[in-house]
This record gives sequence, C-alpha cells and structure tokens, in this order.
Amino acid sequence: MKMNGSPALSVRVHDNPFNLATPTMERVSCIDIGTNTALLLIADLEVESGTILPLFHKQTILRLGKNVDAEKIIDPAARQRLINGMLDYTRLSREHQSRNVIAAGTSALRDAKNRSEIIEEVAKQTGVTLQCLSGKEEAELTFFGAVAGMSELPELFTVIDIGGGSTEISMGSLSGVTESISLDVGSVRLTERFFTALPPSPEEFNAAKCHINQLFTASILPFFEARTTLYGVAGTLTTLAQLAQGLREFNALKVHNFPLRYPEVHDLLEKLKESTHEEIIALGVPEGRADVITMGTLILHQFMRLLGVGEIRVSIQGLRFGLAQRELLRLQERL
Repeated sequence: MKMNGSPALSVRVHDNPFNLATPTMERVSCIDIGTNTALLLIADLEVESGTILPLFHKQTILRLGKNVDAEKIIDPAARQRLINGMLDYTRLSREHQSRNVIAAGTSALRDAKNRSEIIEEVAKQTGVTLQCLSGKEEAELTFFGAVAGMSELPELFTVIDIGGGSTEISMGSLSGVTESISLDVGSVRLTERFFTALPPSPEEFNAAKCHINQLFTASILPFFEARTTLYGVAGTLTTLAQLAQGLREFNALKVHNFPLRYPEVHDLLEKLKESTHEEIIALGVPEGRADVITMGTLILHQFMRLLGVGEIRVSIQGLRFGLAQRELLRLQERL
C-alpha cells in the first residue's frame, strides 16, 4: 500500500469542533475494533491541505476476542458488547455532526468463524458496516496512522502494534511500506492460552516467553535495518509509557511521543510478572487491561530484546488515524 501522491499529512487540534464541513472539508468517524478495545476518532479532513483535525476520541474495552483463540467464534455476550459500543459511537458521531462512519475489525473478527453473522447483525442493529481487515492491511494502515502529523521522520522507520489478538510490524518511509508482517501474538490471545492466574507461575511465564521467542525469531530479522527508529502503538505501549513516568492516570500529552527505553520495559516486566490483578490495578492500569498487561509487556520486551532495540517512541495514534488518512486520500483523488 502506498499513501503518497498527495500533500504531506499533518495533524493539528481543531479550533472549533462544531464547524460544519465545507466543500473541501469532511467530518468522519473512524473506529478501530480490536480484540480488547474499540477506539473512536472523530476528525475533520481538510482535503486541499491534506490535514487531519482531531475533534474527539474515546476508547471502550469490549473484549470482543474473549475466548476467540480457543473457540473461533465471537460469543453472544461479546456480540452484544460490540453492538452497544457501536450504538454509543454512532450517537457520538451524530452529536458531532459526523455523517461518515468508517469501522474496521482486526484480529478477533478475522479469526471468528461467525464474522459474517456478526457483521450482518451489527449493520442491522446500528447501521455501521464493519470492514474486516487482513493482517497486511491492518499493519500498513497502522504504519501511516502512527506517525501522522509527526515531523523530522527518518527515511526508514518501523512501527509495531501490539494488540489483543495479534502483533503487526511494518517498516518503510512516508513513500510507502517496504516490509510488513502480522503475527498471532497478542496480549489477550496469549494470556488466555498460557496464564491461568496472575501472577503466572514460572512455568506458565517461561512457556509464553518461549512461544513468543519462536515466532519473533522466525519473523523479525527483516526489520533489523530500521531498529534504531521505532514507533509503538496500542494499549500495551501507552500503558507502559504511563507507568514508566509514574502517572496514576493516562495523560495523552505526556504519553504521545514518549521515549520508552528497554531498561524501563525490563523493570516493569519484572514487577508485573510478580503482581496480582489487584496490585496491577493499584499501579494505575485500567481494569479492562490489567489482566493482559503482563503478557503485552512480555511481548514488547522480547521484541526489543531479540531485535536489539534500545528505545521505542510511543504513539497514541494508530489504525484509526490510518483509516482517516486513507479516506483523506480518497477525497483528494476526487478533486
């Protein structure tokens, strides 16, 4: 996927979030439906300048992928959580006068045998049409979304997205992605597969680490040349950036572009792997993420260790910004 051939993308804060769209501006709602979390971005797309102006953000823990790794279906309870979440997001879109809702499902929806039924039911109940992205599409859209609006990017960089069901790694430049992979290495998937309690037993922890090492060792070598400039997105990275700064609550301004160093990740992993669920929540980790943050941290730790990464920049953006950029480019082509 290439996202060049248009003015350079920028992101800035909107000075009037209730301005109506103009002929060269369109308001969109972009929804990233992951295995654990659904993320909403409402933004104005300035077509002529190639600018995304974020208006509103929200995240909701849906745990759509609960037991999907083992059973390969999205169960009725998760389906209802998804429907309720989409009803909430369509209501918010109406309140912000956004008439274009773009929603994409990732690992959990890809893995579910009943995904067609889920997509049909969501459309019927909420009016939202879900796209089911391939791992490659998810990786490449996230690549561009993660760095949207950032300046002084190097010629070559890598983006890693550690999700609930899968991990996507992409390498390239603003001219296009040159290498990307999607692996079934996710915080929810592997927690359900390997951990029976928190803290995990040493045997459970080591089994998970061996599994992660095996998958990464066979896959990450092509990304070695861009290991000095990495960006990371999604809940594991943003939560670790919060914890590394000693923040009790998430602060977007302090988390975005935070340089998360390997020693900090190592120290946090050592603490988390000995902590109970209640102790993890006491650190400031949201309850909907507390049961999977240990595994997410292990995934990041092993990626950084195996690739020799000393530091990774955390981005609060990601797939939903990639969806917005793709829509912006589509609108530019119509001019």
